[in-house]
Amino acid sequence: MTGALSPVHWLIIVGVLLLLFGAKKLPDLARSVGQSARVLRSEMRELSHESGSRTPDAAADQPSHAPLGAAVPATEQVRASQTGS
Repeated sequence: MTGALSPVHWLIIVGVLLLLFGAKKLPDLARSVGQSARVLRSEMRELSHESGSRTPDAAADQPSHAPLGAAVPATEQVRASQTGS
């Protein structure tokens, strides 16, 4: 396979990172990269929801979006299943 990194390549990359940042800073660096990726993903999701083509009347009929991870009340789930949405 061309383009795949072998275990030797990964060891060299890890060694260079250890030399550049030190062993104590790598966990913090990985954590900050992960947080940045989560923020970017959530912002992209919000942007795609906002850029949907809605008319003002249709937007008023739509329920507001709950934050990610928020529980939807059972009455909302029943109502959505009855209306087919």
